[in-house]
Amino acid sequence: EHMVESGGGFVQAGGSLRLSCTVSGRPFNFYAMAWFRQAPGEARELVAAIDNGGGSTSYAESVKDRFTISRDNAKNTVYLKINNLELNDTGVYYCAKDVGNWRWSYDVWGQGTQVTVSS
Repeated sequence: EHMVESGGGFVQAGGSLRLSCTVSGRPFNFYAMAWFRQAPGEARELVAAIDNGGGSTSYAESVKDRFTISRDNAKNTVYLKINNLELNDTGVYYCAKDVGNWRWSYDVWGQGTQVTVSS
């Protein structure tokens, strides 16, 4: 099983990014998916999650007005759209596979994609 994230980079505050995570090796639509963020010197935190069908989402309170998680099960891909980027959005973003649907336990992780927000 393999997960590959992409879409990170250097962005000015106020800009937007869309991160992608493509999964291979398992039936993608069996599992909820999530995005985590790890800022420099801080613990990894869950920022967004989506159920296996894409009909239900959950966000950290700090990002819910600016982040949108979505998925395309036909493409085995989950996305994270970040609008109005802020300096404290800087960090490494990881996608993660839930062990089931809304089990809130994650067993497979991507390698991470770096997002750096500048003023």
